[in-house]
Amino acid sequence: MQPAVTITIPSADDITLSGLLYLPCEPLVGVVMLAPATGIKQRFYAHFARYLAQQGIAVMTYDNRGIGDSPKHRQVMRSATLQCWGQKDMPAVLDYLQNKFPQRPIHLIGHSAGGQLAGLMHNAEAFTSIVTYGASSGSLRNFTAPYKYKAHFYMNLFIPLTNVLCGQTQSQWMGMGEPLPKGVGAQWRRWCNGQGYAKTDFGNQIEQHYYDRLTQPALWITATDDEIAVRDNVDDILSLYNNLRVTHQQITPASHGLQELGHMRFFARQSEVCWQPVLDWLLLHSQA
Repeated sequence: MQPAVTITIPSADDITLSGLLYLPCEPLVGVVMLAPATGIKQRFYAHFARYLAQQGIAVMTYDNRGIGDSPKHRQVMRSATLQCWGQKDMPAVLDYLQNKFPQRPIHLIGHSAGGQLAGLMHNAEAFTSIVTYGASSGSLRNFTAPYKYKAHFYMNLFIPLTNVLCGQTQSQWMGMGEPLPKGVGAQWRRWCNGQGYAKTDFGNQIEQHYYDRLTQPALWITATDDEIAVRDNVDDILSLYNNLRVTHQQITPASHGLQELGHMRFFARQSEVCWQPVLDWLLLHSQA
């Protein structure tokens, strides 16, 4: 494969996002837009992106506004929300890929928020298929102890406190990726305390959504040791994506010789033993 190419991606509101495009050397089979989890930089997905590129699939990773190499100036950190990641950043990345690879099948691979937010994209019907890992509503009510108490502390004390004291959510203090724009943290808190994730703001902040318009085949991957994407929360988010044709695959880490997958480690280099089904899915659904 070729070295990753740094890309700048213009959004509709003139925020220029940072992306990395991994291109295969062999004939191009398909294209993937890899949408990150909340606060996770695109370079976290480099090993996984290279793996797919070696199999003939171009992969675009990117940083949402306020994260990584995308703009983090004061106005962005004050104004960015989860909602604008889904309504502005994700559509901009897909627009870029459609212009770069016309007539090619484009798939979404969404990690956690990257799968949760796809229903806010006005152009999401253009995806050939959708693959997610760890995508669920994240509803606090469905967590079990002791993780439930940690989640409540983070969402209902840590986020509002650091937003007030620091003007942003200091997620890095909890080992949870990059600092978040305060609006991202606040909306994330509200959605996880609600039901149906983004559904919490339907008819309020969210006047238009596309969850029920998506009819693509979708591979919904979870891990048995993921304390966030538990079954009730997966069912909760899929109640919004009620027209997707979903295949649910649950992975037991020990069956692949792994000690842990959890919510984050599926994309780590040592988890390559779990990636073949994703590749098979992409190859199958990239056929004309």
